[in-house]
Amino acid sequence: MTQQATNAPVWDLEFDEKGRLTAPAEGDFLDQVIAAGVDDLFMFSHGWGTSESNARGLYQEMFPMIQDAATDAADLGRVGFAGIYWPSLWFPPTQATPPPAAGATQAGSGALVDLNAGTTALSGREIAESLQPGFADPAQQQKVRDIGRLIDQGEAAVGSNESDAAKQERLRQIHQLLKSLVPPAPDGEFEDSGETALLLTADPKTGYQAAAEAFGSAPPGSATQGIGDWFSQAINGAKDAVRVLSYTIMKARAGDIGRGALGPLLEALHGRSSSVRVHLIGHSFGARLVSFALSGIRAPANSPVASLLLLQGAFSHWSFSHAKDNPFGSAGALNAFADRVHGPLVATFSVHDWAVGVWYPKASFLARQDSQAEAVGRWGGMGADGYQAVNPSEDRMMPPDGNTNYGFAPGTFYRVNAVGVINNVKGESFSGAHSDIRKRPVAALAVDAAAAHAFSSRPN
Repeated sequence: MTQQATNAPVWDLEFDEKGRLTAPAEGDFLDQVIAAGVDDLFMFSHGWGTSESNARGLYQEMFPMIQDAATDAADLGRVGFAGIYWPSLWFPPTQATPPPAAGATQAGSGALVDLNAGTTALSGREIAESLQPGFADPAQQQKVRDIGRLIDQGEAAVGSNESDAAKQERLRQIHQLLKSLVPPAPDGEFEDSGETALLLTADPKTGYQAAAEAFGSAPPGSATQGIGDWFSQAINGAKDAVRVLSYTIMKARAGDIGRGALGPLLEALHGRSSSVRVHLIGHSFGARLVSFALSGIRAPANSPVASLLLLQGAFSHWSFSHAKDNPFGSAGALNAFADRVHGPLVATFSVHDWAVGVWYPKASFLARQDSQAEAVGRWGGMGADGYQAVNPSEDRMMPPDGNTNYGFAPGTFYRVNAVGVINNVKGESFSGAHSDIRKRPVAALAVDAAAAHAFSSRPN
């Protein structure tokens, strides 16, 4: 435990890729929270592609802003903070084509591809070196290196006299390695697993060419019309498939850590002191982590969670949905766990978040051969438009000046349009404003959500 300049206690909670709390020891953490006299504990999880140093920087900026905003909050007591650290896989940064501005003639055309993720500029070795540290298992690290090597060998074979059969064998070898790294999909998370259609395809030749189309590495229609060098397209599509694999592993890892480790830890904290209120905040795939922590709490009475704030969540916007109005015809994976939150459930979204709003649904487009518009609706993420098919729900706007009075009520889902705050896309041609969250209006939102709890404690 450390302390900020304002003497608020701060804990670093470290989890490994298997979903285990590795530091501090659970008992030590629980003892320290109680000894510190914390009434309101803000727990924040970073998102995808975040190094430990970047996560620490995020927390060091956001925690003081949250504490400042909480100073005058009448319904909050002594504040504490916990930063969650988990191994989120990197994918090398790429120079993508930025989406067209809203209202431009090319915007909303409905074409399958109008953008380029920039994946073609990467070598297989660069991709492998970026992803390898995200795996603790040496055998998995070797598989990642082998995928990178095979991609580079395939690129060297483009334009050669190598037979089509030999080229297809290269793709088969890449795909077998890639498939072996795909995590098993937990039951009931169908709305958030569309990309497995690409990762588990029986026809990598066609699938990888189609992936190249979706991510802009090849012109639209080239896979089906035979335009250009099919093998060049397929090899570039293999790079895109590895990007999709990194999405899939991060989503699964975030869910496993939330459900299997953070959820039980929260329940144990409530068992030690029923007066401690926890406010969960998650960014990107970290939003998935804190959301799935709810499914690791056995009953509402066991939950200390007083608010949930999802900042540009990189997981399905149907996850909390009821079956009605859900295109999958069934309730979302987290529908039955919203009652673990004794306060509001808040999600921000922004049209400037290209990572979630533009590229995220493309990872799942093969699932039903969706058009672009259908893919965005069926496979869209929280950071694009917030909770879908939930009840009760209301919409809010985030004011840029940070003066908040959202009027949040417990038990209600809120979609907060943050277009006026989460909007800085400078230098981020791929992700846009996805990580533009280190701002005082965001901290004020967290406090306003926390103060709207209907938390009832019982004597210890």
